[in-house]
Amino acid sequence: MGEEEILIGEQPRRSLAAPLIFFIVVTFQFVSIYLHQLKKKGSKSAAEIQLRAEIKQLLKDASALSQPSTFAQAAKLRRLAAAKEKELANYKEAHDKGMKLSSDSYPKILFISKVVTYFVLICWFWRTPVAEISQQLVQPFGWNYTLVDFIYQGQQVCL
Repeated sequence: MGEEEILIGEQPRRSLAAPLIFFIVVTFQFVSIYLHQLKKKGSKSAAEIQLRAEIKQLLKDASALSQPSTFAQAAKLRRLAAAKEKELANYKEAHDKGMKLSSDSYPKILFISKVVTYFVLICWFWRTPVAEISQQLVQPFGWNYTLVDFIYQGQQVCL
């Protein structure tokens, strides 16, 4: 009965440190991927979509007018489409400049928060084991020595 009490008392207590650290690291990775995708994809506003549709329709109408008598009307539609393309380029440039200012700060904030969080975790769990490997995983066949121990002691190992 006394030996059983010692064995029960020696069981390692389960810590939530490893799942907590894993959750924090995974969360940071997902936020980083989300910000990268958001920056890469960009956002299309309703005005930009509308301008693109107008340009497409004007070019379609201009290509339909292929008779010599409608040449002036087709040229007018093409010039109008070119003007809309310039308007779209100016709108997109202004919109991208505003987005760049806001989207450049998010990765910096994320990086700083990662550094601070990882530093706090390192200080918090400095002397605490956060993960444990069982003896059966390290030495599955019950060998008392590893290959490195044999080589270190100067003994030859035949494989």
